[in-house]
Amino acid sequence: MSTEKPQAASITVTGRVQRVGYRRYILDIAQELGVSGYIRNMGDGSVKIFCQAPPAILQQFIEKAENPPPPAQIKQFEIKETKPRPKLKTFKIRYGPIQEELQEGFGAMQSIFMDYWKEFRDYRQEFIDYREEFSSFVNEFRDYREEFREFVKRTDENFKTIMEKYGEISEKLTIILETLTRESRETREMLNETMKLLKEAIERLSK
Repeated sequence: MSTEKPQAASITVTGRVQRVGYRRYILDIAQELGVSGYIRNMGDGSVKIFCQAPPAILQQFIEKAENPPPPAQIKQFEIKETKPRPKLKTFKIRYGPIQEELQEGFGAMQSIFMDYWKEFRDYRQEFIDYREEFSSFVNEFRDYREEFREFVKRTDENFKTIMEKYGEISEKLTIILETLTRESRETREMLNETMKLLKEAIERLSK
């Protein structure tokens, strides 16, 4: 725990700071950093913060208090140095009348709901855009499907043409092979007959 002498500040915050959970946010960071003091809603819609802590810690607290997360929005952040209050040991929310606190709670829920609703509407528009883009892809897919069918049709026709030509070639080759085989057989028979006649002629001469 720091032994530095604490400093204190009185802060007036205006903007979207009531009914948006800003007090709870301030309470959380004060407890996290070890800052003592309080926060309360004012009748004019602003928020008043009294905070005290060693200088370095107080500076961290002020920086975080000035930069809250949505839906809170700071319009003006006025800081005034003031005297520390040694009796304040913790940080608290100083609540107003019960009816105001009920409005604060319901207002915070409504504010968060409206922010989510606006975000949802943005996403809904984006979804519509994606749906239109998807429709374009569907149409493009249909075009490719038609193109693929045309390609298959052309391929079938080309294959049939090749097979027909191959059939013609095959038929011609068969005729050529049969002719060569027949001529080779006839040539072999002629050679055998010639050799037979030559042998008989030699035998007659030798007698």
